[in-house]
Amino acid sequence: MQINLTGHHIEITDSLRNYVDTKFSKLERHFDHISNVHVILNVEKLSQKAEATMHLSGAEVFASSENQDMYAAIDSMVDKLDRQVIKHKEKLKKH
Repeated sequence: MQINLTGHHIEITDSLRNYVDTKFSKLERHFDHISNVHVILNVEKLSQKAEATMHLSGAEVFASSENQDMYAAIDSMVDKLDRQVIKHKEKLKKH
């Protein structure tokens, strides 16, 4: 899985990159047909926003989350993506 990490008004530090990589490796355990992910971390005044578009086999899922803490925003976004990935995986099993 390839992760493209972009920052708007924020410097992508090694700790942020490692945190995102760790979180997405958890998703990969649930569903191994993830080709690539585009993550955008954005800071606007007091709000920290994380959003990601994930390309799965046969689908594309998107999630975004906003919080005052960037790590909490990443956690919430990954949780949303996790639910969507599980839903997609169950849809595939039905066919």
